[in-house]
Amino acid sequence: MTESTPAPAPVPVDRLHFAMPPVHDSPAEERAYRKERLAGALRLFGRYGYEDGVSGHITARDPEFPDCFWVNPFGAPFDGLAPDELILVNGDGQVVEGRRHVNQAAFAVHAAVHRARPDTVAVAHTHSVHGRALAALGELIEPITQEACAFYEDHVLYDAYTGVVVDEEEGRRIAAGLGGHKAIVLRNHGLLTVGDSVDAAAWWFISLERACQVQLAARAAGKPVRIGHREALATRDQLGSDLVGWINYQPLWQRISRTF
Repeated sequence: MTESTPAPAPVPVDRLHFAMPPVHDSPAEERAYRKERLAGALRLFGRYGYEDGVSGHITARDPEFPDCFWVNPFGAPFDGLAPDELILVNGDGQVVEGRRHVNQAAFAVHAAVHRARPDTVAVAHTHSVHGRALAALGELIEPITQEACAFYEDHVLYDAYTGVVVDEEEGRRIAAGLGGHKAIVLRNHGLLTVGDSVDAAAWWFISLERACQVQLAARAAGKPVRIGHREALATRDQLGSDLVGWINYQPLWQRISRTF
């Protein structure tokens, strides 16, 4: 470009595309959308190695029947899971759509969280490696990176272990422990995250797992430097909303959606 060549004119802001959560015209349309995003999140989790045998599940509340949720069927591999393979389970743990069994742990914990948190659309819980490692220490994520600050004072530790969760009472205790936070570290067990969309819940799980990995690596290398309280809160206010979680997840969705 020479001195006489004028600089390109900027594109008007109203002509730039920026993805935002869609608005649906009907429950059926929203159901199809949630099922597609749920299948995509499960495929991502499979690719990231979060699957461990038959353990792990993500659930999405049905938009028309709020006491029912869609979930991956028991024993089905995450990678390659299609929306029409998901099953619908009611609040009593009964399969009302689909021909596969439900993981009883998915019912016991997820149903309790969905019931206690009507604001929550999706719940994610798997036995990821670094999440289990931090859970074995019985610790929370420290504000030592910008990304970790998204969870600052917005996740809690469930400081008990009672074996594989298959009873409703233990599920209710976990839901009560979660309270209004976006995530909970289940001691000696793993991580659980929630969101007002499948995308947000999945992003929080992925981000929390990475934060666990960074914290463990930093501690192994030396003494991590914590971000100050005021700065950590300000960063959480910028990065910690479900909308920001949804936006951060979109590159991952674009990548995994090509596999459908």
